[in-house]
Formats: sequence, structure tokens, C-alpha cells
Amino acid sequence: MISLAKILKSNNVLSLANNGLIAVFGLLGFMILVRSLPTMDYGAWVLFLTASNFLDMLRFGITRTAIVRFLSGADDEEGKRLIGSNYVINLISTTLLAVITYVVYFLAKDSIDNSGYYLFFQWFPIVAFVTLPFNNAFTVLQAKLRFDLILLLRMITVGGFMIFLLVNMLFFKSDLVVIMIAYVIINAISSIFASLLNWDGIKYVFKATRKESKVILDFGKYTTGTLIGSNLLKSADTFIIGLSPFLGTVGVAFYSIPMKLTEIIEIPLRSFAMTAFPEMSKASIEGRIEDVKRSYYRNSGGLTLLIVPVMIFSFFFAEDFVTLIGGEQYAITANIFRIFCVYGMLLPLDRFTGVALDAVNRPKQNFIKVLYMAAANLIGDSLVVFGLYYFVAIFTSFKLVSYGVTDPSSFWHSMVTYSTLTSLELVAIVTISFTLLGIFLGFKYLDEALELKPKKIFSEGLLFIKDFYLKLKNR
Repeated sequence: MISLAKILKSNNVLSLANNGLIAVFGLLGFMILVRSLPTMDYGAWVLFLTASNFLDMLRFGITRTAIVRFLSGADDEEGKRLIGSNYVINLISTTLLAVITYVVYFLAKDSIDNSGYYLFFQWFPIVAFVTLPFNNAFTVLQAKLRFDLILLLRMITVGGFMIFLLVNMLFFKSDLVVIMIAYVIINAISSIFASLLNWDGIKYVFKATRKESKVILDFGKYTTGTLIGSNLLKSADTFIIGLSPFLGTVGVAFYSIPMKLTEIIEIPLRSFAMTAFPEMSKASIEGRIEDVKRSYYRNSGGLTLLIVPVMIFSFFFAEDFVTLIGGEQYAITANIFRIFCVYGMLLPLDRFTGVALDAVNRPKQNFIKVLYMAAANLIGDSLVVFGLYYFVAIFTSFKLVSYGVTDPSSFWHSMVTYSTLTSLELVAIVTISFTLLGIFLGFKYLDEALELKPKKIFSEGLLFIKDFYLKLKNR
């Protein structure tokens, strides 16, 4: 029998356990929030998280991938200079984004307060500074493959917040503002802990140099765009739905349920990508190209083979899953989740193609790939959401005039209800389209660098599954 202690010696398994446990706490917190808040308040919370995550990509996109890549091959002194430079760059970017957010809020306060984005503009600058040490620590610990310490930090934040939400739902039933304050306090505790132990590298701030900063920024100018684009691939759906005349925060709330289920699907991808990237980067730097190719084949092929049966199972039981997560009122979003199940089958190839491009020092090509995907997503979502709205408006006006509808408001309401679900389903279909585009472009760019053999993706993928099982069994 395989002991838990032996299993946890594997970085892949520890990373998977890390993301899996955090996802469980996050999912429980999500389910509690859905049931604790009115639909509009919950939609505002989703918009806050989506917009915050997007700006986090802007803050840390310029440094995270670069630090993970270069720190994996640096000596002790160079590592300290890189970590210090990382902290300084992130502090500057956080300050700039916080100032810009407050200035925009000051200039358009009335409009923002009457929209679903009020929570973000009021709280993001505070959250940005509070979470800075945590995010710096996350980057450094990932580069050092210390997934046990990452797990500890994330347990404090995600686990602590979930416990608060549960206690709040059972006893206090506080409103969204109190929940937001608790979110800030819990994140502050995690960040203070990381700084006290120097996991974030705060003690190395004065070792920051122009040379190391330039190395980070030169690499990061492309990875920033890549991470922002990657975030836009998912968050653009939420942003555009939130701006829609007839979807708004209610549409955001409905769309978030199948999206949350999709994030659960992505757990193994994130976990294996976190361990694969430093290893592939080190192999690339040392000139071991065959090892890079083998890692790409095995991760992308193996995880595709593992995810396909999960997606097929999820497709047939979609209603049960969305009802479990959000309750009966969200059961109507089952078809959206079914569409995401198809998207889930494509994710491993897309994700590890991007990881491999960065690992072989082709961040520009990865950025171009993601740029095309993000542009396709934005254009597709906008056409679907706003195009359908104006079509419904014109069609409704035509019906009212041509057929003399006696209850115009009821007719309009029924059309909007039907169009809401149709819009959300079409937005999900757009997701599949841009993912296929990304796989095609990414493989083309990676093939130019590595001379790939597509057949090996699945043959090596089978070996990946076999070897992974044997490693667990023999540990």
C-alpha cells in the first residue's frame, strides 16, 4: 500500500495536492457565498475577483515567469539580487495600479457606484498592497519548488476565508462589506507571515540591481502580455457580460457557476505546469533539448488522456454538478458547462504549449499566440453579447408593431430571459474557438524551436501515465 508520506515526496503530487486542497476550500467558500448573498451582490463579488485577478496579472506578469526561469539556474548571490529586484519592481507596479484605480474612481464615482464594479474600485488598492508579500513569496517558493510552503500560505488565506464564510452564514449573516473586510484581514495575516519568514524576499530589497532588474524586465515584457492575455481569455467573458445591457451582474452570477466547475478541471493542469516549467527551463538552459521535448510530450499528452474521460462523465451529469455547486436556481446553466467540457479536453495541449515556449526562451512567440487568442475572444464575445441584445431589441419592436402584442413588458421579459441563456452559451462556444486557434499557433511556433513529432504526444503521454503510477507505487 502506498503511504501518504511517500506520495508527498513527489513534486508533481505535492503540487497537485496543493492545488487540490486549496480548490476544495475555495469551492466550499464559493458554494457558501452563492447561498449567502443576493444574486446581484454575488455578481459584484465575482466582478471584484475577476478584475483583481486581471490586474494581478499586470502586476506580477512582468516578474513571475522570469523569476521562476532565472532563479532555477542562479547561484546564491545572484538569486538574492533577482529576488530583491523582483520585490522592488512589484512594489512600484502595485503603487501605480493603486493610484490609477483611485483616480478613475474619483473621476467617475457616480457611474461606478451604480454599476457592478463598485466593489473593485473601492477595495482593490487596499487588497493590492495587502497581498503583495504573499504574491512575492508565491513566486520565489515556486522557483525553489517549495510547494509545501506554498500550501501553508494558501491554507491560511483560502482556508481561513472559507471558515469565516461558514461561521458568517451560520451565525452572523453579515453583508458584503463585512465579508470584504474579513477577506482583507485574512490576506494580511498570510502576507505578514510570509514577510516575517523572508519567504517573499523582503530582506533582499536593498540587493536589487539595475542589471537583474533589466534581465527580469527584458524577459517579462513578453510574459506580461502573455499572462494578461491568458487572463483575458477567461476574464473577458465576465467583463463583457457585466457590461451587457441585459445580462449585468445577474448574467455574471449565472456564468460563474460553470466557470467554477471548469476551474476545478484545471487543477491538475496548474499543478503539473508549476513543476514542469522550472524543470523544462533548467533543461533548456543546460542545452538538454531532448529532455524539454520529452517533458512537453508527456505532460500535454498524458494529461489529455486523463482529462478526456473526466470530461465525458461531466458532460452527461452536467445538471447534477451545477445544481450541487450553485443550487436549483442555477440548474439552467448545465448546457454552458457541457460546452466547457469540450473546452476542457483541449486545455492540456494549449497550456503546455505555452509553458514550453516560455521554457525554451520564446516568450515573444507565446505572447503573439495569446494575443491572437485574446483578440478572437474579445471580438467574439462582443459580437455575441451586444449583437444579440440589439437583435432582440429590434425583433421585439417589430413584433410589437406588426402583431399588436397586448403585454409588451411581458414579451420583452421573456425574450430577454431566453436571450440571456443563449448569449452565455454562445460566449462559451467562443471559448472553444479561440482555444483551437491557440493550439494551432502555439504548436507551430514550438515546432520551429524543437522540431516536434506530433505522434509522440500521445505515445509519450501513455508512458507518462504508466511512469507516474509506478513512481507512486515504488515510493
